[in-house]
Amino acid sequence: MNCIIASTSTVHGSDYLGYFPDALTELFKGVNEIIFIPYARPGGLTHDEYTQKAQDGLRFLNINVVGIHQKEDPKTAIKNAEAIFTGGGNTFLLVSQLYQKDVMQILSEKVKSGCAYLGTSAGSNICGKTMNTTNDMPIVHPPSFKTLGLFPFNINPHYLDPDPSSTHKGETRETRIKEFQNLQKTPVVGLREGSWLRIKNNDILLKGGLKARVFIPQRDPIEVEPNYSFKDLS
Repeated sequence: MNCIIASTSTVHGSDYLGYFPDALTELFKGVNEIIFIPYARPGGLTHDEYTQKAQDGLRFLNINVVGIHQKEDPKTAIKNAEAIFTGGGNTFLLVSQLYQKDVMQILSEKVKSGCAYLGTSAGSNICGKTMNTTNDMPIVHPPSFKTLGLFPFNINPHYLDPDPSSTHKGETRETRIKEFQNLQKTPVVGLREGSWLRIKNNDILLKGGLKARVFIPQRDPIEVEPNYSFKDLS
């Protein structure tokens, strides 16, 4: 596989996709067209508006970016794609749309075959076994929580550490993930803002200069350093 699975599209102080240009240049090397999947629609953006945002963010690559909704048939668009970018937004909406258009399995097979793939936020959530560790509200009801299954663990993008100065007494992100693992024996990688997973050939490496928090069922969470390999996490 050839993927970047990023926690977010934008970090504080950067433009959209502006914080890791070298990684994107390397991922999309030799590509003439990127198919953009705008189905997650952050903030209710139209598909056209979201595609324009992706085009603007990737303009430095001098590669044509086309929304999948602008193609005659989404299945054919994915099958023929040189590269694919799935943007963030609401994971429930994204997964629902992928199932409604009957492209979840086709997308999984395409990425596993080596097609360059960029996912950010919701577009990263769908790369694990399921979408169950999303942070999003269930604004729609997808027919299944099963997603692309590119690796045998789940992602929690936008992972937040507890604020020791906060007076908030609600559940932390870590608590929520442990609740999930009380019922599902799936490892979870908490990706902090500005971090991404680089999948190349048969390895999965942590990139971005920050540690990630890894949750393995029935064990204490661990912190892993950049360039840590997740290829054996299952």
